[in-house]
Amino acid sequence: MSAPPAVAERPMPPVGWLSTTALGCVIVGGVLIASYAPRPAPLAVPTALTVLAYALLATALVLLSRIADFAWTTFARIFRWALLAYVVMSGMIEFAFVHDHTRGATLTEVTLMLVIFALSVPTTIAFTSARYADV
Repeated sequence: MSAPPAVAERPMPPVGWLSTTALGCVIVGGVLIASYAPRPAPLAVPTALTVLAYALLATALVLLSRIADFAWTTFARIFRWALLAYVVMSGMIEFAFVHDHTRGATLTEVTLMLVIFALSVPTTIAFTSARYADV
């Protein structure tokens, strides 16, 4: 019987890559929306990027949930605190858009992007830390 693989050698799904790519999608979409300020922005491309970001993050979370031998306690501890920080940041960004009188579909799109922002970064941080932790 062979020894179990070292923590660094265990194969892991691309959770970090998927959640980071989701973040990249909403950043590009957000820059596209902001580049039109104060005029109304066309939302076709930002909406497509947001849908892609949700699909990528959902895939990452499904893959993450299927990892059997994983440091879930470490993941949860890191995820909680990172989530708190990014929810506060997202709330401040949302406030800035509301304060600048962003309304309607544009505000909805920004809000959906901020949800990805608030979830993808903590997921990436927690997964990257927990994948190298002892189970």
